[in-house]
Formats: sequence, structure tokens, C-alpha cells
Amino acid sequence: MSNALIVKHLEFFRTHPVFTREELHRYLCARGEGGERAAESLLGYHRKSGRVVRIRSGLYASVPPGADPAVWPVDPFLIAARLTPDGVLSHHTALELHGKAYSVREEFTYASLRPLALFSFRRQVFRGTTFPRALIEKGAVMFGVEHLDRTGLEVRLTGLERTMVDIMDRPGISGSWEEIWRSLESVEFFDLQKILEYVLLLRNATTAAKVGFFLEQHRESLMVEERHLEVLQDLSPRRPHYLERTRRPSGCFVKRWNLVVPLRVLERSWGEVV
Repeated sequence: MSNALIVKHLEFFRTHPVFTREELHRYLCARGEGGERAAESLLGYHRKSGRVVRIRSGLYASVPPGADPAVWPVDPFLIAARLTPDGVLSHHTALELHGKAYSVREEFTYASLRPLALFSFRRQVFRGTTFPRALIEKGAVMFGVEHLDRTGLEVRLTGLERTMVDIMDRPGISGSWEEIWRSLESVEFFDLQKILEYVLLLRNATTAAKVGFFLEQHRESLMVEERHLEVLQDLSPRRPHYLERTRRPSGCFVKRWNLVVPLRVLERSWGEVV
């Protein structure tokens, strides 16, 4: 490969801190400069020179000139966002990007039609989860998804309303209840109509009850009206359910929502700990 061709394409690596083989392939094809073989040749050269780091099959990170590829920090949000073509950063990872996560985690979650198996890069873990089945069936997997520019690259992430409901729907991948509650309590405003629309799309009784319970507990700060709660109550289960199905600690029965809620969540007792 000629030096002229190598230098010519340095702009691609400069503007793509994380990229897929397919993105490089499309870039070269758009310029009439070859296909897969050209992309592989360019990747091979820059990997040997330390300009490119392989994250996993088909996914790479660019390294600035003079930086040590062994320790150069690769943006984990960009990694998670590019693991699948339809990837959407979700759950606690979305909260982090929105600046609303109570604590920082080394696990990054994305949703996709076909998520990859759990894998790690350096000390970070990347977890894929499938879009809710109800959204797939209704062709609405991008409902409540926003777009964010991150160092010049577009990232898809769930908006705050969808993030809140998704966390209630699958709390096990978002941390402890204290983490969940403290994170969501840092959100000053939710579009309540969008929350209701999304809950109606999911049509999950337990999720509707958990969302209703949280909103009722924060009805003053979030300006929740009774009409909002009534919609969620109508969707709630007809028999008692636990706040989290996989773990069933003793708790208090909240009749309106047919939920068994751990005392620490009901009283938010962790707020007393300094």
C-alpha cells in the first residue's frame, strides 16, 4: 500500500474514534478506491503501526499519532453503540449519557434485535439485550429513541421516559433499587404522556404497576396528576406481584398497584445513610 493512499485516509481515522469494518468499506467504496480487500489492507497496515486497535471482530478504535495503543482510552459508549447496526444505548447506560446516573458503572448496556453475547474489552463489560417483544411485534423498536453527537459520531440512546420504563421493566440489569431510585429521582422532568404511551405499547401489567408506584411516590415533584395514575392502575395486575420477580424479599403490600415492595424502597431508607 502506497504512502500517499495511507496518508489520504488518515482523516477517516481522525473522525472515527470507533468504527466498524463495514464503515471503512463504505468509505472506500464511496471514493471508488476498492472494497473489502482494500479495507483489510488499510486495517492491517494501521494495526501494525499502532494507529488502530481491534476491539473485537469487525470493530476497531483509532489511536492518535504518538499515543500508546495499549493504554489509549477508548470511549465505551461508542463501543456499545456500534456493536450492532441497530444498537440503542439503554437502561443505566442511557442514564449515564443523560447525566442522571447516581453512580458510574463499568458495564454498558445496549438494545438490539440481535444483540451479541456478553463480552469485555479491557476492564469494561458490554451487555446486549433484545428490544421488548411488544415493540418488535408493533414495529416500534425506535419509539422514544434519541440521537446524540459524541465526538462527531451519532449515538442512539433511549430518551429519559423510555429509559425509566425500560428500567422498571427489567430492573435486574440496571443495578440495585437504591441505584435505580436515586438515579431516577435526579430527573427534574418527565413527559408523562410519553411515559403512558410507552407503557401502553409494552402492555406489561407488572411494569405498569411499578411505573405507577414510582410516579405516585413522586407525584408532587414530577407534577403527576390522578388521571396519569388511573391509566396505569387500569393496566396493573389483578393479583399481587413482586417489585422484582427474580428476587422476592419480604416487603409491604401496596394495594393500589398490587405490588409487594421492599420496605427500603417504600421508605427510601437509604436516604438516611450519610
